Formats: sequence, C-alpha cells, structure tokens
Amino acid sequence: MLNHFPWWKNVLIVLVLALGTLYALPNLYPDDYAIQVSGASATTVVDQSTLQRATRSLDEAGVAYRDPELSDRRVTIRFDSNEDQLAAKPVLARALGDDYVVALNLVPTTPDWLKAIGASPMKLGLDLRGGVHFLMEVDMAKAVEQRLEMFQSRTKTLLQEEKLRYRAVEVGEGSTLRVNFRREGDRDRARSILRQNLPEFVIEAQEVDGLPGLVMTLPDAQLREIEDNAITQNLTILRNRVNELGVAEPLVQRQGRNRIVVELPGVQDTAAAKRVIGATANLEFRLEAKPDAPASETEQFEFRSSPGRTAVLERDVIITGESVVRASQGFDQNGQPQVNISLDSEGGRLMNRITRHAIKRRMAVLFVEHKERTTGYEVRDGREVPVKERFVEKKIISLATIQSALGADFRITGLDSVYEAQELALLLRAGALAAPIYFVEERTVGPSLGQQNIEAGKKSIIIGFLLVLVFMILYYRVFGLVANVALAANVILLVACMSLFGATLTLPGMAGIVLTVGMAVDANVLIYERIREEWRNGLPPQSAIHAGYDRAFISIFDANITTLIASLILFAVGTGPVRGFAITLSIGIITSMFTSITVSRALVNLIYGGRRIKSLSIGGKKGALAA
Repeated sequence: MLNHFPWWKNVLIVLVLALGTLYALPNLYPDDYAIQVSGASATTVVDQSTLQRATRSLDEAGVAYRDPELSDRRVTIRFDSNEDQLAAKPVLARALGDDYVVALNLVPTTPDWLKAIGASPMKLGLDLRGGVHFLMEVDMAKAVEQRLEMFQSRTKTLLQEEKLRYRAVEVGEGSTLRVNFRREGDRDRARSILRQNLPEFVIEAQEVDGLPGLVMTLPDAQLREIEDNAITQNLTILRNRVNELGVAEPLVQRQGRNRIVVELPGVQDTAAAKRVIGATANLEFRLEAKPDAPASETEQFEFRSSPGRTAVLERDVIITGESVVRASQGFDQNGQPQVNISLDSEGGRLMNRITRHAIKRRMAVLFVEHKERTTGYEVRDGREVPVKERFVEKKIISLATIQSALGADFRITGLDSVYEAQELALLLRAGALAAPIYFVEERTVGPSLGQQNIEAGKKSIIIGFLLVLVFMILYYRVFGLVANVALAANVILLVACMSLFGATLTLPGMAGIVLTVGMAVDANVLIYERIREEWRNGLPPQSAIHAGYDRAFISIFDANITTLIASLILFAVGTGPVRGFAITLSIGIITSMFTSITVSRALVNLIYGGRRIKSLSIGGKKGALAA
C-alpha cells in the first residue's frame, strides 16, 4: 500500500498557507507615532489651510515631524518618537483652538499593496496596547427634569384636545407638575382625563395660585425607575456609539448609582475618545411660535447653517431624538443631503396628533449639543492644561411648512453636507442620551499589566514554543520536524484569521494561543503514537501511516469539538478578558485541526508517500521501529 494525497488537497493547502502568510504580514510592520487633527463637529472645515497652520505652529515651536498629509477630512502628522508626539499635541491644540480635535494616535505602516487586498494588523486590547479610561456621571436631576418637561407638553396636549380651559401647566418644586384652571368643573374633568392617560402621577386637587388646580406628583418608585432607565439607556447608547465607530473590545459598564466606566483600547487621547462617546447631539421638534404668542412661551434660536438668521419657536417640545428608531442618510429630489427618520409608535402618535392641527404652520428641527469651550489655561502638576467650560448649544437645522399631518416616517433636510448627514444619522441611529453625562475622570492609560509584564509574557510564549519544537524533533525525529512545520503554519493561520476578522488580541488571548499550540501538538502526538502502535503490531510502514491518521482522527475531532463548544459558550456569555481568551482559542482550534491533520499528512506523504519503505524515522526503540 502506497500513501497518495489527492492533487486538489495539495493545491488547497498551498493556497490556504499562501493567503495566511499574506494576511499575517501586516503584523510585522510597527505603527508610527502620529497626531490626527479633525473637526470638532461635522460643519468644521479641515482643508489645506488647516494643514499649513498645523505645520507652521510645529516649525515655530521647534518640534520635529514628518509626512504631514490631508485625507478624508483629517490632517495626519507623523513623528519619530513618543516624546515628539507628546510635545506636539499642546502646540497644535493651542494653535488650532476649540474648533478642532487634536488627537494622539498610532498610525499603521502597512504597505499600500497589502491594504489594497484588505490586509491589516491585529488589534490589541487595553491590557497590551493601552487606551483611554473615562469615569462619567449621569445627571439624574436633569433626567427627571427632562421627563417632567415631556409630561408637561403631553398634559397641555391632552387638555387642549378635550377643550379644557387652563391658565398654566408648570413644573413645580421637586417632581411635581402644577396646573390651574378658571373653573372647578374643568379641573374635575381634567383630573379624570389625566389619571387615565398619565397613570405615573399621583394627582390631587389643590388650590394653585388662588385658582382651582391640580398638583401632579411622581412617587419615589417612579423617580427611581426614571433614574434607572436613564442610566440603562445611556449604557446601551454608549455601547451602540462605540460599536458604530469600530472601537475594538471596549468596556462600558455601570459603577454605583449614577456613574459609568468606559475603557477604549488603542485610543491614546481623551479628546479623540470624547468625540466617539461624548457626542450628546440630540434633536427637538418644535412648532414655530405664532406672532401673538406670549414671550414666556417662546424661545429664539439661530440657524446652524446661517449665522445671524433666527426664528422664534414654542417652548413645548413635540418629540425628541429618543423617539427615533431608524435613521439613514439619503438625498432629496434636488440631490441635497437629508436624513430619513422613522419614529417609534409613541413618537409617531404624538407627531401625528400635533401636526394634524398645525397644517400650514412651520415646524423646526432643533439640533442640541452639550459642548465645552476653553476659557483659559492653568498649571497643574507642572503642566499647562486648558480650563474648560460646559454649555448647551441649540441651533435650527430645518424650518419647513407642514403640508399634511406627519406620521412615524419623514425626513430632515437643510443639512450642509453629506458628512454632516452621515454623522447625524449615526448619532440618531445609536440613540439619544436619556440624560446628560459629564466626565468626572479622564486619563490616558498605558498597558494595564505594565510593559515589563507584557514582555515577560511574550518571552514565556517564545520559550515555551521553542521547547516544544526541540522536544518534538528529539522525540519524533522526522515526524517531529513535520509537526513543527505544521505548528508554525498553525500560528501563521491563527494570526492571519485574527487580523482578517478584526479580532482583538488581549493577554488572556495570548494564553489562548499557548493552549492552541499545546492542543495542536497533542493532536500530532496522538497520531504519531497510533502510527507507532500499528507498526509494532506488524503493519507495513505505509499502512501504519494510513491507519495512524485515520484511527486517531475521531479522538482528535471529539476532543477539539468539545473544546470549541466550551469556547463558544465563553464568548457568548463572557466579557472583556474572557472573550479575548475565547476568540483566540476558537480560531486556534479550527486552524490547528487543519494543520495538525491535513498539512502534516501532506508533508508526511511528500516524504514517505509514493514509494516502498522499510523503516520510519519516528523515534522510539530502534529494534521495535525497524523493519
């Protein structure tokens, strides 16, 4: 019996190994230290003049840099060292001002020919590469206030629909709404209607400002529910935003009653990370105020795209961005950018209820942002740092006439650019924050385990890998060499798959690689011991090879499948380091099955197949293993 391998299997192995080597190559190119300058908002222009201002400020400060470039609305400047990079950041931040985000970064140096085929290096987790750590606080009082304002608008709408004459609906102290009427009959009817439509409140009839009135109070249980919902919604939205923008292996979790911790691996600068997670853009839909509306019930706002142009809007908010369930960027009939909006059932109902009574009136879309501005500089810990002031900016992005009653689906026009439409759609799609969040603590962190520990981990992996290689050659000789080649192929394929799929490598993931190497060697050990056994039992060498691979396969398959199932469960239910371990282990099991069985058998057949042999170089007692 002669061992032959089908030609198509050899072609498949060569093709897989060639592609694996190709997609693993980017990991050999180290990242460059760099600074990236981008607009603080979608309307900020980043052009050649921005690049010239940046390079001129660095020249004046005597900071060495190289390869400045402008691409994709972003300026990138590279540096030869981390020291030059850190020195350049405050220089650029002061020169460019608050309209720009100046962010430290690491820029891949992958050659263009590899980028052209989609090859990129592995992403590294927070424990290996470092990143940004935030501790944020949710403004619970504002969450309750915003909910009361929504209830205030809803109360007015209910009373107007029932044609009940009231003087005012005001937000009172604590968690109350106060409503006063001209007649007791209207108050009594209103009490019944509001109890039916607003079961969240405890409603009591009291005198308000000397008139028949109602005091509507949110009980403590309802307040706690609003606060819990606010932080839960903010958690979900922050996760959505991070996922939408592609930050690998982030950590977003609640801490205590009203705080959220966010860790972003691979992001060096807090300003860049704030742009990812701190965007508080929201929408408010309001009707334009009537000419005779009291000043106390109106507000004046500037248009976002036309500084100096203003419009007066009603204070009452129809709906906010919280009601948006779908948002996508598109174009109108004139080729201008727009955002297509779909509301949830409650938002669609409210929009229809208001607009069907406001035909031919104009409705505004108000863009709301919580922003920061630099008011000066001060010295902290020997460093000059900017002093920031928080403020809320509300500007009109659209003011259009209502031609017919609107429902759950409509569009927003009046946007300046496709980029602005894309960013607005992304933020709305990720969701609006239920309450403002403020950065209590922000810091750039190095690898969480320390560079020394990481180097020790790498060294232990390399030493362990080399010891396995030496042992296999000494113990199994030619077959051990075959196992080592298959093992090297397994590592290459594992790195290639993680790079290609965008998986993130963490220190537990490195442990998964070590375990994968052990399992791959274990598979070859099972095969080789089976070949030895068959040969001792009198089978010819070629038959022993054939029987060894075939009969060991079931045991190897069963062991790897059970481990793969366990790793998939870990990936499904685990978080952070557990998922990192599960990812590398899952990919490693699949690649090791291919290399330890298919690749090693192809190599053995290349050495021994197609000819008659009398002995095998597989180690053991010479007398027992010679023909």
